[in-house]
Amino acid sequence: MKIRDAASASEGGAAVGRQERRRRKLHDQLYETAVGLFVAQGYEATTMEQIAEAADVARATVFNHFAQKVGFLEEWGVRRRARVAEILGAEHAEDLPVGDRLRRYLKEMGDLNVASRAETTVLMDASARYGHLLQDPSLEIELARIVEQGRQRGEIRAGVDCDQAGQLLAACYFSTILRWIREEPAPFDLHERLSGALDIILLGLLADEAHAGEP
Repeated sequence: MKIRDAASASEGGAAVGRQERRRRKLHDQLYETAVGLFVAQGYEATTMEQIAEAADVARATVFNHFAQKVGFLEEWGVRRRARVAEILGAEHAEDLPVGDRLRRYLKEMGDLNVASRAETTVLMDASARYGHLLQDPSLEIELARIVEQGRQRGEIRAGVDCDQAGQLLAACYFSTILRWIREEPAPFDLHERLSGALDIILLGLLADEAHAGEP
């Protein structure tokens, strides 16, 4: 490649990089603006026009980044899971026994909810009503992956269906959060409830499997 061609390619790459950074910055601005409005006045009451006005952009710009208002709810969930993955990755949580790893995952998710209860209350409720909270398999896939890794290490019974375990854990998490946001103040300690639910799932209900058939 000639020097001039190489320089042009470098400049072109830099321009694309700047454009992507600007696009990402605007995307983040729209997301943060929308979440702020949802918390302040409710999800239903907030329109795409209001989001555009508050962000000082054209209405079409909002739709270029989020085709539907529900897209903000979906991104909210994605960002929370990504934040937990980032925290656990920095701690090398993948080296923990499967039970401890699941406990750490749920703890970090719980921490995010507790730290932003007002936001969680509005957006989790909206996700359940208008989004695809219980149909989106993202969380159950992540939890199933942790269970599968535990099974590969011999920490989980060979007969356990990891996908079903992920579904059960995700359903338990969502149902707990939805109950936690139902009342003000919070009706129970979220961390204790999530940890207790995980204990039941990991240990089972029967006191002694040998006496399972006894009355």
